[in-house]
Amino acid sequence: MSVITGVKVRGLHVRRWGAGGQVAVLVHGMSADSGSWSRLGPELAGRGYEVLAVDLPGHGRSPRWPGYTFEEMADALVAAVPPGPELIVGHSLGGRLVSMAVDRIRPAKVIYEDPAWSAGTEEVARAFEARRNATAEQLRAASPRWPEAARQATLAALGRWDPATAGLVRRQLAHWPAVASGTSALVVLADPSPVVPPQAAARLAGDGFVVRTVPGAGHVIHHDDFDGFVSAAGRCW
Repeated sequence: MSVITGVKVRGLHVRRWGAGGQVAVLVHGMSADSGSWSRLGPELAGRGYEVLAVDLPGHGRSPRWPGYTFEEMADALVAAVPPGPELIVGHSLGGRLVSMAVDRIRPAKVIYEDPAWSAGTEEVARAFEARRNATAEQLRAASPRWPEAARQATLAALGRWDPATAGLVRRQLAHWPAVASGTSALVVLADPSPVVPPQAAARLAGDGFVVRTVPGAGHVIHHDDFDGFVSAAGRCW
């Protein structure tokens, strides 16, 4: 059975599963926390990984800051995880931060799950802020395909989340990543993706990313269709 522990690493809370010889790092999206990976973490631990799932600043059990920037959050991520992991997975905001830090973290493989590389909008920022007070019934209606455990983890994360981080969405410019030297890069997209439109997906493929879509999945693919997400990752595991 996987062992779950949580420690502070240079200011950020990091949840651990397993004790394998290879390291996998999981980075959640806006308003979530390391509990978002409560299914994938044990899955990877069972495949021989030591799994490290961070709580980003203003999320989970990590500290709140008087202000948040993408650059400072990426720096905090770099400080909290060991260099050279076998695998790193970043969802949404986590995908954006991983792409900003990948040259410093130097993973062998990276998976960007519906990464937030498009420009932010006031509408999206307000939607995040409103989500802070979501009820179980509202979440169930909005995410009918999610397992109940994922909804409960999301509600718990929302209770710990600092909604001031949503201000990042208002300042979010379009971001174009590059494939880091020595790293294989996979982009797994929702269907349709709210953050990577088809023309951007085609450009990513032309730039050396492997791009796959999970049919019918929403933005949090690993909740909407866990098996589809694992299958799309293929040999990355």
